[in-house]
Amino acid sequence: MAETAEARYRVSGMDCASCAAKIDTAVRRMPGVEDVSVSVTAGTMTVRHDETSNLAAIEKKVAGLGYSLAPLAGKAERAPSEHQHDHHDHDHDHHDHDHNHDGHDHSSHDHADHDNHDHASKEIEGLHGHDHAPMDGPWWKSKKGRLTIVSGVALVAAYAIGHLIPSIASYAFIVAMLVGLVPIARRAVMAALAGTPFSIEMLMTIAAVGAVIINAGEEAATVVFLFLVGELLEGVAAGKARASIQSLTTLVPKTALIEDKGETREVQAESLKVGTIILVRPGDRIAADGTIIEGESAIDEAPVTGESTPVRKGVDAKVFAGTINTDAVLRVKVTAAATDNTIARVVKLVEEAQESKAPTERFIDRFSRYYTPGVVAVAALVAVTPPLVAGASWLEWIYKGLAILLIGCPCALVISTPAAIAAALSAGARSGLLLKGGAVLETMGKVTMVAFDKTGTLTEGKPKVTDILGFGRTEIEVLSRAAALENGSSHPLALAILERAKSDGVPVPPAVEAKALPGKGVSGRVGGETISLLSPQAARENEPLSAEQNARIEAMNDEGKSVSVLVVDGKITGLIAMRDEPRADARTGIEALQTAGVGSVMLTGDNARTAGAIAKGLGIEPRAQLLPEDKQRIVRELQAKQQIVAKVGDGINDAPGLAAADVGIAMGGGTDVALETADAAALHGRVTDVANMVVLSRTTMSNIRQNISMALGLKAVFLVTTIAGITGLWPAILADTGATVLVTANAMRLLRWKGAFGGYSMKVR
Repeated sequence: MAETAEARYRVSGMDCASCAAKIDTAVRRMPGVEDVSVSVTAGTMTVRHDETSNLAAIEKKVAGLGYSLAPLAGKAERAPSEHQHDHHDHDHDHHDHDHNHDGHDHSSHDHADHDNHDHASKEIEGLHGHDHAPMDGPWWKSKKGRLTIVSGVALVAAYAIGHLIPSIASYAFIVAMLVGLVPIARRAVMAALAGTPFSIEMLMTIAAVGAVIINAGEEAATVVFLFLVGELLEGVAAGKARASIQSLTTLVPKTALIEDKGETREVQAESLKVGTIILVRPGDRIAADGTIIEGESAIDEAPVTGESTPVRKGVDAKVFAGTINTDAVLRVKVTAAATDNTIARVVKLVEEAQESKAPTERFIDRFSRYYTPGVVAVAALVAVTPPLVAGASWLEWIYKGLAILLIGCPCALVISTPAAIAAALSAGARSGLLLKGGAVLETMGKVTMVAFDKTGTLTEGKPKVTDILGFGRTEIEVLSRAAALENGSSHPLALAILERAKSDGVPVPPAVEAKALPGKGVSGRVGGETISLLSPQAARENEPLSAEQNARIEAMNDEGKSVSVLVVDGKITGLIAMRDEPRADARTGIEALQTAGVGSVMLTGDNARTAGAIAKGLGIEPRAQLLPEDKQRIVRELQAKQQIVAKVGDGINDAPGLAAADVGIAMGGGTDVALETADAAALHGRVTDVANMVVLSRTTMSNIRQNISMALGLKAVFLVTTIAGITGLWPAILADTGATVLVTANAMRLLRWKGAFGGYSMKVR
């Protein structure tokens, strides 16, 4: 079987769904191409191809439609063929350029794009009015902006000439119309040759030429100008959507300070290698993902996580590129290159997600494939039937037919879904909710049951000391002795005791002869006393516990806590209880899901007693003592009962369950495995984020329904008014471009979505 490779490109100049459809159709027909996914909002295209395909020819074909391409470092590098190498000699610097900057410094993308654009479009300059205006400064400097201005000036000039010399008015309007129509007609022909005969450009060209033939030159010129204005507005809106997710990349500073032979010097942030030590001063943005190796400071993570309260971080804590160091100098060891930092990965995942279509979007694409030819047929019937059958005026009915052609453009309908989905994916990513594609976003709103993993998902994932009891000793003495024994150990229970001693400011005296007693605990000598910290069973072997002590241990075990017994010189002097405590927002998160009408269940490998105690506090049904395959089985059982299941886990051992669920959600941005395998990720590990995903999905689907109603509603109204003779050609083009702009603007409202439940103002650890 032929091996498949993937080539990713940044495409400049796409700004409406019909652009993407034309590119998709053209590239799909090329030999060796297996699949194409194009995202208007991300401005990207991914081509899956085998070794028989000729990438140079594909690039030329897309350039022929009037767009320009710059290769991106994709998931899979392109399979180099000799031919390609020749073709791409001039492009190598762009490729490298993009390698460094993908997801990092998008201003440079634009330069690469533009160089490439000049290259690809030398022979077809001006062929495509689309240009990526919104990304490159003011709209009037873009090719599309210039064409619109020239067309407008020509139209005004034609009106002036018509008033001064009425005899040549009709010719003046024809010239004014041709100024705008020639580039449009060239694009129409190119699209038709590439497999899209019914493009908006083609409908526009037929309508304008037809209008001139029936002596409506003035209207034809006005319609062409309005069409260009509409396209310009679409371009600006598409650019806003694209900029919203790209703006994340601007959070990462361009430069970083590194220490070299005792001196600090400034270097480009994207040149940082893994393992480099960077210096971060108070007030600086951190230039790379890394681990703190010296210093402690409060880190403001609001730019990346939306979290308002700075988080205190010390040695060994992870920090992210783009976050702000507030109050002390830090030395940070870089753990990810610029192209792999958290922000770059989020941007890349969101761009890839925008290329994968939602079921609604697929349906509308199929619908529009039949809809446009249908409209052309209706327009033809309207133009010829009344004159042939009833002897009506040919001019009047051909005019109506041409107006219907313009109303029939499916632009607004086709963009209704992807614009909303792209805006929602961007808004989600900015709040730390990563959804991989429209299908995931759509399914999330239909979820009826969420299966949560316990450890690390509903709970913090590390035990905390919850109770300290002293028998004849103070709590401080009990904690101090226990901490002395555990000092230096990396066992989770030992770390919990040391953490508590540190936070309570309890002194930790030195211990001698400290040793582990396998299966029992630890022992040693502290300040002349022989001390051991044992499990209750091991303690009972030395000395029977009193009824009160047994009752206390039993009660704590019932609450899901594990208990250690402190023995000093053979006497039982204290108890320390520990438990992996629920996350601060776990209860809020589960209640938020209930509010949204979604049920929850907790799946854990822990014993039934611990699981029951945690579940009771959270108000959730527990299923305990499960192996990973049991979790998968339970997900399947829930699905068999017609539930749509989301499975939430922290990544590694949850893979089978995540894969089986309708939506697999990884908790926390920590594990790469989780980011890659799950359908969605809650980057900040907030339980409330699961409910936020459900709300975001439902908000998006209602936005899509509004968009479709607007697009079809406007068309229906104008169809009736045109046939009734109330409205003519230029209101018809307003019905199309107006609907497209309305739909895009409505979808852009989703960019302001901030999350419905907790977490954003609440302090979360």
